[in-house]
Amino acid sequence: MTSRMTAVISARLATADGEPLLVHLSYTVSDPVAVRAVILHDGRPLACWHFERQMLADGLHRPVGEADVRFRPVGGPARRALRIELGAAAPAGESRAVLLADAEGVAAFLCRTYAVVPADAESTRLDEHLDALLSQ
Repeated sequence: MTSRMTAVISARLATADGEPLLVHLSYTVSDPVAVRAVILHDGRPLACWHFERQMLADGLHRPVGEADVRFRPVGGPARRALRIELGAAAPAGESRAVLLADAEGVAAFLCRTYAVVPADAESTRLDEHLDALLSQ
């Protein structure tokens, strides 16, 4: 069984000039509820976030999230995108970045993760991982 999966998804900033970005997604069975996302511009990492896998999947179909992370589908059947809003409290107020990511690429990546660890098996995989750590 594959223990780690990755994908590189095209994205852009939701601004007038739509600066192109890449989002490097990774998933490991040892942390079955999380997806790690590294946002890249010109090959340089700009930020790293950890998303709950199910929330990311739900965001492909309906608005989800609150506070620092929000997802929602945008566009039509021919050109779908996943709107990703990332925020953080800053001394001068709230700072928020909005990305538009390729929804089909995100969906394909998530399908691969659910094929390895189905949603109903996440807690079992997490328990197994914790037991192995404790036995060491």
